[in-house]
Amino acid sequence: MSEHILVEREQGLLTLRMNRPDKKNALTRAMYSRMAEVLDAAREDRDVRVVLITGSEACFTSGNDIVDFLEEPPSGENSPVFQFMRALFDFPKPVVAAVSGPAVGIGTTLLLHCDLVYVSTDARLKMPFVNLGLCPEFGSSLILPRLLGHARAAELLLLGEGFTGEQAAHWGIANAALENGAVTFARAREAALRFLDLAPSALAVSKRLMQAPGREELRRAIAEEGELFCQRLRSPEAMEALSAFTQRRQPDFSKFV
Repeated sequence: MSEHILVEREQGLLTLRMNRPDKKNALTRAMYSRMAEVLDAAREDRDVRVVLITGSEACFTSGNDIVDFLEEPPSGENSPVFQFMRALFDFPKPVVAAVSGPAVGIGTTLLLHCDLVYVSTDARLKMPFVNLGLCPEFGSSLILPRLLGHARAAELLLLGEGFTGEQAAHWGIANAALENGAVTFARAREAALRFLDLAPSALAVSKRLMQAPGREELRRAIAEEGELFCQRLRSPEAMEALSAFTQRRQPDFSKFV
């Protein structure tokens, strides 16, 4: 269990809140395990009708805690990060996200698996996988080129360029960009509560139908990305990039071909 994941219940709404402000909500193995555990339990809990994922008004998440990540990197499908991915990917009930401030790495890719996403205009989203000697994950290499086109997806996934909340809304990654974190959370909560007035079985069936086209192709893509991601973690390029990150310097890839 992790004290850095707060679980709040309100009627049929379950809120998962990342709460590690001193580390910009950087995700540890314990945090991934806790989120996976909560989602798996909520899947079977008839009293839970919708899940809201959020961070603070200042930060959604800065992505993986690099020190924790390097101590015990993911090595297979039973690693905490992959347990979380699987729990969210297979979650049959509506999932809403409220995002403000930084949303880095999986902080962006998890949004691609939420049903409704609300971001603040100060949100800063980024997927710097290649910058760290790694590769895209959580289906982003399949979803983003189809959603945005290859050229724009290449800017985000190959160059690791960041983008704003307003761009996320314009591109269809988010439903709306709102003025600040408090308004964003209020709007996301309001949308989540609307699901409580709808027929739960009809929602589940409709979500499954919406996801059905390309679902198994996406599942295979996530599995392939995960395998390659684990391989990349052991690569000299990743070791250089992650070491440079912890040492607060620019990585030197000049010796790699």
